[in-house]
Amino acid sequence: MPDERNRLVALLKRAQASDGSWGHPFETGISTDAYMIILLRSLEINDEQLIQSLVERIESRQENNGAWKLFYDEGDGNVSATVEAYYALLYSGYRRKSDPRLRAARRRILEMGGIENAHMFTKFMLALTGQYRWPPFFPLPLEFLLLPPSFPLHFFDISVYGRANLTPLLVLLDNKYSRKTSKSPNLSELLGMRGEGEDWREMRTDRGFLSYVKQSILGWPAHIRAAAKQRAIQYMLKHLETDGTFYSYFSATFLMIFALLSEGYSKDHPVIAQAIEGLKNFRCTIDGQTHIQYTTAHVWNTALASYALQEAGVPPTDDAIQKANHYLLSRQHYRYGDWAIHNPYSPPGGWGFSDINTINPDLDDTTASLRAIYRMASEEGAFRQAWDRGISWLFSMQNDDGGFAAFEKNVDRRLWRYLPIDGAEFLLSDPSTADLTGRTLEFLGTFARLTKDHPTVAYAVEWLMDHQEKNGSWYGRWGICYLYGTWAAITGMAAVGVPSTHSSMQKAIKWLLSIQNSDGGWGESCKSDSAKAYIPLRTSTAVHTAWALDALVAVFDQPIPEMEAALRFLQQSLNSKDWTVSYPTGQGMAGGFYIHYHSYRYVFPLLALSHYENKYGSFTSQKS
Repeated sequence: MPDERNRLVALLKRAQASDGSWGHPFETGISTDAYMIILLRSLEINDEQLIQSLVERIESRQENNGAWKLFYDEGDGNVSATVEAYYALLYSGYRRKSDPRLRAARRRILEMGGIENAHMFTKFMLALTGQYRWPPFFPLPLEFLLLPPSFPLHFFDISVYGRANLTPLLVLLDNKYSRKTSKSPNLSELLGMRGEGEDWREMRTDRGFLSYVKQSILGWPAHIRAAAKQRAIQYMLKHLETDGTFYSYFSATFLMIFALLSEGYSKDHPVIAQAIEGLKNFRCTIDGQTHIQYTTAHVWNTALASYALQEAGVPPTDDAIQKANHYLLSRQHYRYGDWAIHNPYSPPGGWGFSDINTINPDLDDTTASLRAIYRMASEEGAFRQAWDRGISWLFSMQNDDGGFAAFEKNVDRRLWRYLPIDGAEFLLSDPSTADLTGRTLEFLGTFARLTKDHPTVAYAVEWLMDHQEKNGSWYGRWGICYLYGTWAAITGMAAVGVPSTHSSMQKAIKWLLSIQNSDGGWGESCKSDSAKAYIPLRTSTAVHTAWALDALVAVFDQPIPEMEAALRFLQQSLNSKDWTVSYPTGQGMAGGFYIHYHSYRYVFPLLALSHYENKYGSFTSQKS
């Protein structure tokens, strides 16, 4: 398929920005659009052009039954997304309750159980804007921030994503802060059968450690609570990026702004003003409409694109690769972040996800960036130094269980999973995962030339084999879902020399081939993550098919018919414009946060095609 390969190369090159990066959108539904309207109206910032453009996008995503969904096959709608959209449209001032679309949305919300059935964080947003009661109790008290790292359980045992969101939230919970304006709508009609705030009782718990926390911490003097609040404020201010956002996350920055307001900061305070501008800079355009991204994905996009182009035969001397890799070189981290709490002896050397990320590196972006600069590292001193720093940091981040996590080391306390907090397993933990462990192994085998006999590699392989599902698949934490994890595990183990005849590999291959669709492709539903089991999409997507094909190429010495069927599907799907093109292939939190990476439809098919043709020769020539 040389024509398709060349076309994908050309498409990627045309999408490159002048600074060498790729800024494909990081699309996460309509929640961030809704929250941006609510933020601007709450602070009485009358950016009407932005608000109107967000109203148009939100409204365009409404289903015929009045609801909004997180993904195509979610069912009759998502109550949290529908509440958020309804609220934002009303608060914008450009839509009224009497509008047919909002009447339909209101009816659907009540059919789904009302606000009480919305996600916990949706209720927190409603509480801080005066639409819902704050809970009388929260499982983690503000004083928890004061516990030292020597304590059996402490603040830095929570994942970095959890810390970023919980820190401002704990301040808001303590202050029971709410902010209404003359334009605030009244959402009381969205309350279900139980009434406002009654469902918060479900958050109470008297089990184990939490009972101890309640007894020993909640009775501490007021000055201890004041010290904890100051610790929270200082933590936020010390973790601002240059654009003013808190960790470059929309949700964390949104909550931080309200937390600072609750502590007496004026809405015109420079920290708040810069944070708002930082969030505005997350805007992008998708099909002519404005979307506020949760963050930007420039480093991730650029590392993947540079690597894919080089695998497709574009030489490192090509201007596109030179610009991309110099951009990546400029984004390698030199600052210590929270990751150093659990890994104090390694100097910085990783890469982060977004364009302005300087303190929150992750393993996936680090291995992706190292793949991209691999060929230049053997020729240029600056890239060699970056390579050495990156490799050193990567090795230092292996968990004690042998696997690799996303952001930090050994941050997987099982207790968090039992807290009555929506999505606690995803919000508070950063465990070893099959996708991160597999992709790290693939890098170590293909680019660092390590084999399964190396101690680090052997331990990671052992972790993967111990965490394989009974059906032969692996769950991928950051993608959708079992296809993603299985692709990462197979390619990782193959790269370090685990033979395809190994029973673990055989089970995985058998499972992968058993779920291929009749059109030659693969497709998996976002429902898999909540179900904790593979749920077929019942149609194929180009990205899922590329992952599956790439896994098969990694283990077979010769092409098999299933590969050729997959290639034919990819050939047909590259021009597709149906809903499968925008189906989420990434996840942030099961049941609540899904990601459509706009770069994936180019990068992963190009990688799969290149790996196939580099190994077996041209598919077209074989068919002729």
